[in-house]
Amino acid sequence: MTETPAIELSDVWFSYDAGPVLRRVNVRVAEGEHVCMVGPNGGGKTTLLKLILGLLRPDRGQVRVFGGPPGEKRGHVGYTPQHAAFDPQFPVSAADVVLMGRLGRAGRWGPYRRDDRRAADRALAEVGLADLRNGPFAALSGGQRQRVLIARALAAEPRLLLLDEPTASLDIGVEAEFHQLLGRLSDRMTLVIVSHDVGFVSQLVTKVLCVHGQVAVHPTDELTGELMLDLYGHDVRLIRHDHDCSTAHKHGGGA
Repeated sequence: MTETPAIELSDVWFSYDAGPVLRRVNVRVAEGEHVCMVGPNGGGKTTLLKLILGLLRPDRGQVRVFGGPPGEKRGHVGYTPQHAAFDPQFPVSAADVVLMGRLGRAGRWGPYRRDDRRAADRALAEVGLADLRNGPFAALSGGQRQRVLIARALAAEPRLLLLDEPTASLDIGVEAEFHQLLGRLSDRMTLVIVSHDVGFVSQLVTKVLCVHGQVAVHPTDELTGELMLDLYGHDVRLIRHDHDCSTAHKHGGGA
């Protein structure tokens, strides 16, 4: 019997007022698989994430997460946005932000439980910010805030983690540590990483979802700089840190 995939989109179409953003999307991500999502700005990556999260409903077709409607599976999904809107005057600590990831598990009206606080502490330690747990969120650097948001997603103990440009605010010196973190996470959950730098995650993912109105699926070893340039212009960086790209096969096709 075929295992239930973590994500499955079947003939999905979605439109805003200006017209179709996504059309004829067919994607299957197995549980435990690790994929990277790339494409030009405005190509539909954020819309696709919102469909997976259940924040949008398709005009046509079906979206399933762990075999059910996305809205029913939110407790199994962690999500980190590229940017988070917040009031810098609001007195919230890093630990307070991470605890928000436990809201689906905590009592509706009651306080956080001991298990929730332990999960938040573990998540902060995993992203290397345990010593800043009581510091003001607004006082953190952009990269530290991003890691706090990742910890918030991890605190939910998800089976599926969606990361939207997770390295956008990270310093170069932190990227290596973050790559190691993703490697550890890949051992226990399904990862979908939106990134313009395929090279950064090339050792972690098995395939790439190229999103540009439609979705084309490529194993990472099929991608060449020429293909990505033809499809997406200069919006995607393809630097394979672990391979010699001069021997890669050329592939045609488009999204």
